[in-house]
Amino acid sequence: MGMSVTISAAAEQDAEQIFRLQYLCFQSEAALYGNYRIDPLVQTLDSVRAEVVSDCVFVARLGDEVVGSVRGRVTEDGSAAIGKLCVHPRLQGHGIGARLLRAAEAALSEERGATSFRLHTGHRSEGNLRLYRKVGYQTVGTSEGEDGVPMIVLEKPAGTYAATA
Repeated sequence: MGMSVTISAAAEQDAEQIFRLQYLCFQSEAALYGNYRIDPLVQTLDSVRAEVVSDCVFVARLGDEVVGSVRGRVTEDGSAAIGKLCVHPRLQGHGIGARLLRAAEAALSEERGATSFRLHTGHRSEGNLRLYRKVGYQTVGTSEGEDGVPMIVLEKPAGTYAATA
């Protein structure tokens, strides 16, 4: 590859690259469910900008290009909701997703006081489920996304950070 992928907190100027990357990465999820109205595909650029400012957002960079991102925020019950983890299709399978999770979990726990981590993924998303289980998440229930997609809810306690997959 020639360059290494670095993980860092997102800056406001990263919002547009995150927005484009998210749209690219979630096409395969949309195809898996036959639903192109899933939240990551209908989210607006302004909404992504607002999340970058208010939430805990990390990006993976290859040079100047954002090739991965993840977002998290602490909810009223003290748990951290983690979402929209994505890695550019050409770089998947190299541990970048686990590194992004680790960075988000550490910041959410150490800087924002999260006591546990929670995330949702589609019930057919085997690759996602494999990654989340590999880094310590356990299924705690199911839900239905606003888009009608059946979701699996996974959690793990804070302090059990993701190791590089």
